[in-house]
Amino acid sequence: MIKPHLLKTFFLFLVFLAPSVLTAEEITLSHQGIMLNANLEKTANWPNDPVILMTHGTLAHNKMEIMSTFQGMFKDQNVSSLAINLGLGVTNRHGFYDCATPHNHKHTDALDEIGVWLNWLKQQNVKQVVLLGHSRGGNQTAWFAVDRDDALIKKIVLVAPQTWSMDYATSSYKERYQKDLKPLLSKANALVKNGKGNTQLNNIDFIYCKNTTATADAVTSYYSADKKMDTLFLLNKIKKPLLVIAGTEDKVVKGLDKIVPPLAEKYAFQFNVIDGADHSFRDLYADEVIETIIEFIEQ
Repeated sequence: MIKPHLLKTFFLFLVFLAPSVLTAEEITLSHQGIMLNANLEKTANWPNDPVILMTHGTLAHNKMEIMSTFQGMFKDQNVSSLAINLGLGVTNRHGFYDCATPHNHKHTDALDEIGVWLNWLKQQNVKQVVLLGHSRGGNQTAWFAVDRDDALIKKIVLVAPQTWSMDYATSSYKERYQKDLKPLLSKANALVKNGKGNTQLNNIDFIYCKNTTATADAVTSYYSADKKMDTLFLLNKIKKPLLVIAGTEDKVVKGLDKIVPPLAEKYAFQFNVIDGADHSFRDLYADEVIETIIEFIEQ
Protein backbone atom coordinates (compact mmCIF):
# COMPACT_ATOMS: atom_id res chain seq x y z
CA MET A 1 0.00 0.00 0.00
CA ILE A 2 1.25 3.48 -0.90
CA LYS A 3 1.58 5.70 2.14
CA PRO A 4 -0.72 8.78 2.10
CA HIS A 5 2.14 11.31 2.09
CA LEU A 6 3.82 9.52 -0.83
CA LEU A 7 0.53 9.40 -2.72
CA LYS A 8 0.11 13.14 -2.21
CA THR A 9 3.66 13.78 -3.45
CA PHE A 10 3.04 11.63 -6.52
CA PHE A 11 -0.24 13.44 -7.24
CA LEU A 12 1.48 16.81 -7.01
CA PHE A 13 4.18 15.56 -9.38
CA LEU A 14 1.54 14.58 -11.93
CA VAL A 15 -0.15 17.96 -11.62
CA PHE A 16 3.18 19.67 -12.16
CA LEU A 17 4.02 17.46 -15.13
CA ALA A 18 0.63 17.55 -16.84
CA PRO A 19 0.77 21.05 -18.38
CA SER A 20 4.03 20.35 -20.24
CA VAL A 21 2.72 16.99 -21.48
CA LEU A 22 -0.59 18.38 -22.65
CA THR A 23 0.95 21.20 -24.67
CA ALA A 24 2.34 18.77 -27.27
CA GLU A 25 -0.10 18.29 -30.13
CA GLU A 26 0.17 16.59 -33.52
CA ILE A 27 -1.27 18.75 -36.27
CA THR A 28 -2.27 17.27 -39.63
CA LEU A 29 -3.29 18.83 -42.91
CA SER A 30 -3.76 17.77 -46.51
CA HIS A 31 -1.32 18.76 -49.23
CA GLN A 32 -1.15 17.52 -52.82
CA GLY A 33 -2.96 14.28 -52.11
CA ILE A 34 -1.11 13.26 -48.94
CA MET A 35 -1.51 14.05 -45.26
CA LEU A 36 1.28 16.03 -43.62
CA ASN A 37 1.89 16.13 -39.88
CA ALA A 38 3.80 18.33 -37.46
CA ASN A 39 4.44 18.44 -33.72
CA LEU A 40 3.26 21.64 -32.05
CA GLU A 41 4.66 22.70 -28.69
CA LYS A 42 2.64 25.62 -27.33
CA THR A 43 3.66 27.84 -24.46
CA ALA A 44 1.79 30.53 -22.58
CA ASN A 45 3.17 33.04 -25.10
CA TRP A 46 1.29 31.47 -28.03
CA PRO A 47 0.38 32.95 -30.50
CA ASN A 48 1.77 36.43 -29.87
CA ASP A 49 5.46 35.74 -29.32
CA PRO A 50 7.72 34.26 -32.01
CA VAL A 51 7.01 30.66 -33.03
CA ILE A 52 9.87 28.59 -34.41
CA LEU A 53 9.06 26.62 -37.56
CA MET A 54 11.54 23.71 -37.68
CA THR A 55 12.62 21.56 -40.64
CA HIS A 56 14.62 18.34 -40.21
CA GLY A 57 17.40 16.82 -42.34
CA THR A 58 17.70 14.19 -45.07
CA LEU A 59 15.09 11.38 -44.98
CA ALA A 60 14.66 12.09 -41.26
CA HIS A 61 11.67 13.21 -39.19
CA ASN A 62 10.44 15.76 -36.71
CA LYS A 63 10.94 13.60 -33.62
CA MET A 64 14.52 12.60 -34.29
CA GLU A 65 16.83 13.38 -31.39
CA ILE A 66 17.96 16.86 -32.37
CA MET A 67 14.44 18.03 -33.27
CA SER A 68 12.74 16.71 -30.13
CA THR A 69 15.58 17.98 -27.93
CA PHE A 70 15.38 21.45 -29.43
CA GLN A 71 11.59 21.55 -29.07
CA GLY A 72 11.78 20.54 -25.42
CA MET A 73 14.42 23.16 -24.68
CA PHE A 74 12.50 25.87 -26.52
CA LYS A 75 9.44 25.05 -24.42
CA ASP A 76 11.54 25.33 -21.27
CA GLN A 77 12.40 28.84 -22.44
CA ASN A 78 8.72 29.63 -23.06
CA VAL A 79 9.17 29.63 -26.83
CA SER A 80 6.55 27.85 -28.93
CA SER A 81 7.63 25.70 -31.85
CA LEU A 82 6.21 23.70 -34.74
CA ALA A 83 8.44 20.84 -35.95
CA ILE A 84 7.22 19.69 -39.34
CA ASN A 85 7.51 16.25 -40.89
CA LEU A 86 8.35 16.54 -44.57
CA GLY A 87 5.99 14.20 -46.39
CA LEU A 88 8.54 12.80 -48.88
CA GLY A 89 5.59 11.54 -50.90
CA VAL A 90 4.23 9.39 -48.06
CA THR A 91 0.91 10.17 -46.39
CA ASN A 92 1.05 10.79 -42.64
CA ARG A 93 4.71 9.79 -42.51
CA HIS A 94 6.41 9.09 -39.17
CA GLY A 95 9.95 8.02 -38.39
CA PHE A 96 12.88 7.76 -40.77
CA TYR A 97 12.12 7.16 -44.43
CA ASP A 98 11.84 3.46 -45.28
CA CYS A 99 14.30 2.76 -48.09
CA ALA A 100 12.02 0.00 -49.38
CA THR A 101 9.49 2.68 -50.30
CA PRO A 102 10.02 4.02 -53.85
CA HIS A 103 11.23 7.60 -53.84
CA ASN A 104 8.94 9.98 -55.72
CA HIS A 105 9.83 13.10 -53.76
CA LYS A 106 12.11 16.02 -54.65
CA HIS A 107 14.46 18.20 -52.63
CA THR A 108 12.40 21.28 -53.49
CA ASP A 109 9.11 19.73 -52.30
CA ALA A 110 10.12 21.03 -48.89
CA LEU A 111 9.68 24.62 -50.04
CA ASP A 112 6.00 24.03 -50.77
CA GLU A 113 5.54 22.25 -47.44
CA ILE A 114 7.25 24.96 -45.41
CA GLY A 115 4.88 27.38 -47.13
CA VAL A 116 1.85 25.25 -46.24
CA TRP A 117 2.81 25.22 -42.55
CA LEU A 118 3.60 28.93 -42.59
CA ASN A 119 0.09 29.57 -43.89
CA TRP A 120 -1.31 27.33 -41.15
CA LEU A 121 0.49 29.45 -38.54
CA LYS A 122 -1.05 32.56 -40.12
CA GLN A 123 -4.48 30.99 -39.71
CA GLN A 124 -3.72 30.48 -35.99
CA ASN A 125 -3.07 34.24 -35.70
CA VAL A 126 0.63 33.76 -35.03
CA LYS A 127 2.30 37.16 -35.27
CA GLN A 128 5.97 36.25 -35.79
CA VAL A 129 7.78 33.20 -37.14
CA VAL A 130 11.43 32.20 -36.92
CA LEU A 131 12.43 29.65 -39.56
CA LEU A 132 14.90 27.01 -38.38
CA GLY A 133 16.43 24.25 -40.47
CA HIS A 134 18.99 21.55 -39.70
CA SER A 135 21.33 19.98 -42.27
CA ARG A 136 19.46 19.51 -45.59
CA GLY A 137 16.54 21.22 -43.87
CA GLY A 138 18.86 24.18 -43.38
CA ASN A 139 19.34 24.47 -47.13
CA GLN A 140 15.62 24.10 -47.78
CA THR A 141 14.89 26.75 -45.16
CA ALA A 142 17.43 29.15 -46.66
CA TRP A 143 16.07 28.50 -50.15
CA PHE A 144 12.54 29.24 -48.93
CA ALA A 145 13.72 32.45 -47.24
CA VAL A 146 15.29 33.63 -50.50
CA ASP A 147 12.59 32.63 -52.99
CA ARG A 148 9.43 32.85 -50.87
CA ASP A 149 10.04 35.42 -48.18
CA ASP A 150 6.99 36.45 -46.16
CA ALA A 151 6.25 39.36 -43.83
CA LEU A 152 5.42 36.87 -41.06
CA ILE A 153 9.01 35.60 -41.09
CA LYS A 154 11.16 37.70 -38.78
CA LYS A 155 14.42 35.73 -38.50
CA ILE A 156 16.23 32.71 -39.95
CA VAL A 157 18.31 30.10 -38.08
CA LEU A 158 20.41 27.55 -39.99
CA VAL A 159 21.97 24.76 -37.92
CA ALA A 160 24.80 22.90 -39.73
CA PRO A 161 23.17 23.67 -43.09
CA GLN A 162 23.92 21.58 -46.18
CA THR A 163 26.70 22.64 -48.53
CA TRP A 164 26.81 21.28 -52.05
CA SER A 165 28.93 20.79 -55.14
CA MET A 166 28.57 18.26 -57.91
CA ASP A 167 32.19 17.25 -57.46
CA TYR A 168 31.65 16.49 -53.78
CA ALA A 169 28.36 14.69 -54.49
CA THR A 170 30.10 12.53 -57.09
CA SER A 171 33.04 11.67 -54.85
CA SER A 172 30.88 10.91 -51.79
CA TYR A 173 28.59 8.70 -53.92
CA LYS A 174 31.66 6.82 -55.14
CA GLU A 175 32.93 6.42 -51.58
CA ARG A 176 29.57 5.21 -50.25
CA TYR A 177 28.56 2.85 -53.08
CA GLN A 178 31.83 2.04 -54.88
CA LYS A 179 30.33 3.11 -58.19
CA ASP A 180 30.06 6.22 -60.34
CA LEU A 181 27.07 8.54 -60.08
CA LYS A 182 27.33 9.78 -63.66
CA PRO A 183 25.60 6.86 -65.48
CA LEU A 184 22.59 7.02 -63.15
CA LEU A 185 22.36 10.79 -63.37
CA SER A 186 22.74 10.80 -67.17
CA LYS A 187 19.92 8.27 -67.53
CA ALA A 188 17.66 10.24 -65.17
CA ASN A 189 18.41 13.54 -66.92
CA ALA A 190 17.57 12.03 -70.31
CA LEU A 191 14.24 10.73 -69.04
CA VAL A 192 13.32 14.09 -67.53
CA LYS A 193 14.32 15.91 -70.71
CA ASN A 194 11.98 13.63 -72.68
CA GLY A 195 9.07 14.27 -70.32
CA LYS A 196 9.39 10.92 -68.55
CA GLY A 197 10.39 12.17 -65.11
CA ASN A 198 7.89 9.83 -63.43
CA THR A 199 9.75 6.77 -64.73
CA GLN A 200 10.93 4.57 -61.87
CA LEU A 201 14.57 3.52 -61.82
CA ASN A 202 14.89 0.22 -60.01
CA ASN A 203 17.76 -1.33 -58.05
CA ILE A 204 19.68 1.91 -57.75
CA ASP A 205 21.64 3.50 -54.91
CA PHE A 206 20.09 6.84 -53.96
CA ILE A 207 20.91 9.31 -51.19
CA TYR A 208 21.27 7.03 -48.11
CA CYS A 209 19.36 4.09 -49.61
CA LYS A 210 21.12 1.15 -51.22
CA ASN A 211 19.33 -0.92 -53.85
CA THR A 212 16.18 1.15 -53.84
CA THR A 213 13.76 2.61 -56.39
CA ALA A 214 13.44 6.29 -57.32
CA THR A 215 11.85 8.29 -60.10
CA ALA A 216 14.02 10.12 -62.60
CA ASP A 217 12.60 13.37 -61.21
CA ALA A 218 13.78 12.44 -57.72
CA VAL A 219 17.28 11.55 -58.88
CA THR A 220 17.75 14.76 -60.86
CA SER A 221 16.38 16.82 -57.98
CA TYR A 222 18.65 15.47 -55.25
CA TYR A 223 21.69 15.47 -57.52
CA SER A 224 20.95 18.81 -59.13
CA ALA A 225 23.65 21.21 -60.24
CA ASP A 226 21.46 24.15 -59.16
CA LYS A 227 23.60 26.59 -57.19
CA LYS A 228 20.81 26.98 -54.64
CA MET A 229 21.55 23.44 -53.42
CA ASP A 230 24.59 25.03 -51.75
CA THR A 231 23.49 27.02 -48.71
CA LEU A 232 26.68 29.11 -48.91
CA PHE A 233 25.40 30.49 -52.23
CA LEU A 234 22.18 31.63 -50.57
CA LEU A 235 23.50 33.33 -47.43
CA ASN A 236 23.98 36.81 -48.89
CA LYS A 237 20.53 36.68 -50.51
CA ILE A 238 18.58 36.25 -47.27
CA LYS A 239 17.10 39.62 -46.34
CA LYS A 240 15.96 38.82 -42.80
CA PRO A 241 18.28 38.66 -39.75
CA LEU A 242 20.24 35.43 -40.06
CA LEU A 243 22.02 33.15 -37.60
CA VAL A 244 24.18 30.23 -38.75
CA ILE A 245 25.44 27.67 -36.24
CA ALA A 246 28.17 25.07 -36.83
CA GLY A 247 30.09 22.50 -34.81
CA THR A 248 33.83 22.07 -35.05
CA GLU A 249 33.55 18.25 -35.11
CA ASP A 250 30.84 18.00 -37.75
CA LYS A 251 31.73 15.10 -40.08
CA VAL A 252 28.56 15.40 -42.19
CA VAL A 253 28.70 19.04 -43.26
CA LYS A 254 32.41 19.60 -43.04
CA GLY A 255 34.33 22.84 -42.70
CA LEU A 256 31.56 25.32 -41.91
CA ASP A 257 33.58 26.63 -38.97
CA LYS A 258 36.30 27.67 -41.44
CA ILE A 259 34.24 28.62 -44.50
CA VAL A 260 31.47 30.74 -43.00
CA PRO A 261 33.31 33.35 -40.84
CA PRO A 262 34.53 35.48 -43.79
CA LEU A 263 31.04 35.30 -45.33
CA ALA A 264 29.45 36.37 -42.03
CA GLU A 265 31.80 39.34 -41.85
CA LYS A 266 31.23 40.30 -45.47
CA TYR A 267 27.44 39.95 -45.45
CA ALA A 268 26.80 40.97 -41.83
CA PHE A 269 24.97 37.97 -40.44
CA GLN A 270 25.56 36.21 -37.13
CA PHE A 271 27.68 33.07 -37.01
CA ASN A 272 28.33 30.94 -33.93
CA VAL A 273 30.68 27.98 -33.67
CA ILE A 274 30.06 25.35 -30.99
CA ASP A 275 33.49 23.98 -30.11
CA GLY A 276 33.49 20.17 -29.92
CA ALA A 277 29.98 19.70 -31.33
CA ASP A 278 29.25 17.22 -34.12
CA HIS A 279 26.39 17.33 -36.61
CA SER A 280 23.77 16.41 -34.01
CA PHE A 281 24.73 18.85 -31.20
CA ARG A 282 23.98 16.38 -28.43
CA ASP A 283 23.87 16.95 -24.67
CA LEU A 284 25.50 20.17 -23.46
CA TYR A 285 26.11 21.29 -27.03
CA ALA A 286 22.34 21.49 -27.49
CA ASP A 287 22.19 23.83 -24.50
CA GLU A 288 24.69 26.13 -26.23
CA VAL A 289 22.70 26.06 -29.45
CA ILE A 290 19.42 26.93 -27.73
CA GLU A 291 21.04 29.69 -25.67
CA THR A 292 22.48 31.19 -28.85
CA ILE A 293 19.14 31.00 -30.67
CA ILE A 294 17.17 32.52 -27.78
CA GLU A 295 19.62 35.42 -27.57
CA PHE A 296 19.32 35.91 -31.33
CA ILE A 297 15.51 35.92 -31.18
CA GLU A 298 15.48 38.42 -28.33
CA GLN A 299 17.84 40.87 -30.01
